[in-house]
Amino acid sequence: MNTTALRDPLELAGAVPDPELRVITIAELGILRGVETGADGRVTAVITPTYSGCPAMDAIADDVRAALAAGGYPDARVRTVLSPAWSTDMITESGWAALRRTGIAAPGEGGTPSCPHCAGGSAGADGPVVVQLSRYASTPCQSLWRCHGCLEPFNAIKKL
Repeated sequence: MNTTALRDPLELAGAVPDPELRVITIAELGILRGVETGADGRVTAVITPTYSGCPAMDAIADDVRAALAAGGYPDARVRTVLSPAWSTDMITESGWAALRRTGIAAPGEGGTPSCPHCAGGSAGADGPVVVQLSRYASTPCQSLWRCHGCLEPFNAIKKL
């Protein structure tokens, strides 16, 4: 008789870090929709991409399967769903805090972020405090900005 207690599959899957933003878990990012247990006891994690065509989805699915297998669910599956579509509103407060600590900003009002380094906003007495340098940054879901207050560049999550 096996008396080994299995860990919560939602906890196991939720602890998987995003492969592109390693400072945030897929639960904090809001792409883990849940974990289902079938009548046969088989576990299925349900994930959604941050945007259609996200190149990290295969890596995320592999990492979730590996985490579930290591936690005692060797036959776990991962299912991807597209609806409802992911949005930045799904990122948890702890997720935003983790991103800010590493210099990644949240989208601000009108899509203009505040600087995560000095909290400089979208407009100052002499014009914009932050300016967009590129619509694209280190990952497709980010854009590149520079703060005129502290002169630091930073990435910001695009509003979706």
